[in-house]
Amino acid sequence: MLDKKLLRKEIQRKLSSIPKSQYEQLSSMVASHLFKDEDYQKAETVGITISRAPEVDTYKIISRAWKDGKKIVVPKCNPRERTMIFREIQSFDQLEMVYYGLLEPIVEKTRAVEKKEIELLIVPGLGFTPDGGRLGFGGGFYDRFLQDFRNPLLALAFEEQIVSQIPMESHDIRIPKIITEKGYVKR
Repeated sequence: MLDKKLLRKEIQRKLSSIPKSQYEQLSSMVASHLFKDEDYQKAETVGITISRAPEVDTYKIISRAWKDGKKIVVPKCNPRERTMIFREIQSFDQLEMVYYGLLEPIVEKTRAVEKKEIELLIVPGLGFTPDGGRLGFGGGFYDRFLQDFRNPLLALAFEEQIVSQIPMESHDIRIPKIITEKGYVKR
């Protein structure tokens, strides 16, 4: 069976070799497919993370979602309990850098949003299989959060992140829809 740590390193190596201009172009292509997605179009409240290269760029997605009149909610993690609460942001100024260089909402400047209010959750990941398997970043935050999440989920990825196999455990949640620069991998 594949080792998750080795697979993470291999995918990160592939992604970090993408030139900046190509990264920006691929991110734009992924975003254009997302904007045509029915779940995105219907959702008034969208849960999404603040990306770090070499993940698909979410800054332009968030900016467009605000222009589309959507509420954007991003996770605030509690590393001790390995839980997260989504908080609404109305500008990038409401974010602060936390551990591992991640950007999260400033609690005093944002409001918490209940899980059931999130009408579309865009789930991050390092790798995905065509049948919805997901390789996260290793913290288990999303696996815990998704246990009782009932609204639409999707993931954004580059084709380099699609792999044939990921070691899955019983608590791992499959992602029903994956969008890449070429369109849907899984729908």
